[in-house]
Formats: sequence, C-alpha cells, structure tokens
Amino acid sequence: MEAKLEEKYDIMDVSLIAGKIMLENGAETYRVEDTMMRIAQSYGIRDSHSFVTPTGIMFSIETDEPTKTKLMRISNRTTDLYKVSAVNAISRRISAGELTTVQAYRELKAIQKAPMFFPFWIHILAAASTSGCFVILLKGSFDNVLPAMIAGGLAYFIVLKVANIVPTVFFSEFIAALVGGAAAYLFYRMGFGGDLDRIIIGTLIPLVPGLLITNAVRDLMAGHFISGLAKGAEALLTALAIGTGIAVIMTLI
Repeated sequence: MEAKLEEKYDIMDVSLIAGKIMLENGAETYRVEDTMMRIAQSYGIRDSHSFVTPTGIMFSIETDEPTKTKLMRISNRTTDLYKVSAVNAISRRISAGELTTVQAYRELKAIQKAPMFFPFWIHILAAASTSGCFVILLKGSFDNVLPAMIAGGLAYFIVLKVANIVPTVFFSEFIAALVGGAAAYLFYRMGFGGDLDRIIIGTLIPLVPGLLITNAVRDLMAGHFISGLAKGAEALLTALAIGTGIAVIMTLI
C-alpha cells in the first residue's frame, strides 16, 4: 500500500539519515544510493531518486503532488564499516516489514550517535601491528619490526588527533608523516633497526588511503564518475601529503 502523503517526509528522513551514516563511514556511492531507494520502496514509494557525491546527498520522491526533494550536506568522513553494516541490517529489516518509519529513524539515530565500534587504543594498536607486519612482508629483518610498530602507531595517533584539532584537509596526514618519519629515523640512528627504508614504509602503511582508492575504483566501475573522480583526487592528494611529509624529513637528514 502506497504511503500517505503526510508520511512521505518521514520516509525521506529515514532514507537520508541512512545514506548519511553510510557515506560518512566509508560506503561506496552506488551502495548508498541503492540502500536509500530500497528503503523508500519498502515503505511504498514507487518513484524515488537519489544523487550522492562525497560531500552531499540529494533525495527526491515523486507523487501525485509536486515532487519533494531534500538535500543533506556531508562534511565529515571516516572509516567505520561496522556502522555501514548496521545500516544494511536495518535496511533489510525495513524490507521485511519489521520496522515502522519512527522505529527505523530512532535506530538509525542511535547508530549515528554511537561512538566508533572499536575504541581509540585498539585503532592505535592495529595501526602499529600493520606497520610491523608490512616490514615482514617486505622481507625486512625482525629487528626492524619494533621501531616500525612504534613509529607507525605514533603516526596514526597523530593523524587522528590533528584531524580533530585542525580540520584542514590533508594537514593531518602531512604532520603524521612528518612525525612518523622523524621517529623512524631517530630509531634507526639509535641502532634500533638496520633498514631505514623498510622502517619508513612500514610506518606509512596505516596512513595510506586504501579504502578511498578502492571505493573510487568501484564507483568508476559502477558509472558514478563524479564521485569516483572526486575520491580518486582525494586519495591522490592524501598520498601527496604523506609523501611531502617524508620528503621534508629525508631532506633535513
């Protein structure tokens, strides 16, 4: 049964907040659009349209009345695939008819306000472990693992903290690479590790925008050229900021 006109605004709000949570936490553009339209269709909206870019979402529904359109701005983006998975689970429950618009909206709001699934210290520990493992993958000796882990964990700590203090895009990656590279060189000079190149590479691995590059390619393959090119450009500039930070350190030494 098609939704009543006075309910359509609630349906739009549910679709928009679902799309916003997904886009802010690392979902691909085409997946966000598909989820929003599926939610609207599950609530009886026969014709809906979504247009998603990395910085905004436009969503409209067509009825016998004039077409209704809403715009939502996206200013912050991070990576928390648990929230993406949680929104997908709610979308499936909506499709199964288990949630009203009010219930779905409340659950989505709870997901949006919830902290990241893993605490801050686990993020740092995971980054440090990644740095150490990449040294081994690069056939480095085990004496390079510990300095790479410490420098990599420090670099990731810096990128998270600086991003919260200074919202300037790419500045946090530059500072993190600068500090991480300096720490790696300091450990090398102190005799902890014998291969500076592998220590530095391991240090920088947690900063590499891997998910962003993957999403850019997937969006391009799905025909979302604006989003794909925008994410690709963001990934390129992030890599440039990381490279610049290390270049400054290598020049100074």
